[in-house]
Amino acid sequence: MRRPPRGVDVMLMEGSSLGRLDADASFPTEAEIEAELTDVILRTPGMVLAATSAQNIDRMVSIFRAAKRSGHTLVVDLYAAQILHATRGKHIPQTSWPEVALFTPWHQRVKVKKAERFDLIERHKAGRLFPEHIAANPARYVLLFRGNLLEDLVKAECLNSAHAVWSQWSRYLKDEKTAALIAALKAHDVGFDVVHTSDHASIVDLKRLAGAIAPRALVPIHTFKGERFPDLFENVVVRHDGEWREV
Repeated sequence: MRRPPRGVDVMLMEGSSLGRLDADASFPTEAEIEAELTDVILRTPGMVLAATSAQNIDRMVSIFRAAKRSGHTLVVDLYAAQILHATRGKHIPQTSWPEVALFTPWHQRVKVKKAERFDLIERHKAGRLFPEHIAANPARYVLLFRGNLLEDLVKAECLNSAHAVWSQWSRYLKDEKTAALIAALKAHDVGFDVVHTSDHASIVDLKRLAGAIAPRALVPIHTFKGERFPDLFENVVVRHDGEWREV
């Protein structure tokens, strides 16, 4: 922002926040999300199921920090453990940390066996948990949750007084598959909250960026509200899907 590139002919700008946020508003920060997650964990007498994407590293860190602040252990499945390992980040939660554990659900164990990739589990075995471990004290854990883990949790009988937190785009809740999952959680008396902030830029920040770079043409992409761009930005050129333009 202090030393932006100059002489930019075309700038492609996403607009996911248009239609979801007022022009002068901002999304909650990750620090605010962490505080809200901490509150949910502390008031939940059972296990907390955190439904988020393992690829959202900022959110994974927030969930880990909230769990640690609350005296809980973060439990991840093998997929999430591999994602976190791949970051090579010194400050990214890892299964080698005492506050992080691995739980490998049945469907992942089957895949590992078929592919003979036992090395993957070996990499994360230091903090490995089995269903009986979780069932012995479910209130100790915050579990990174996806729908294909539900059957394992039900069989382990560890959902008593549990609470689920949806930490993804709320529009996904309208999907038929997700709605069925929420209904299944409610059928097991699992509480439910939405604790999320967008990972897209606010309109305020988009305007700051566009003003600093000052492109000769600004083209909206990845937005449901492309027609609003001319009211918010300078030099807007709206292009339709499939339309070619030479620069």
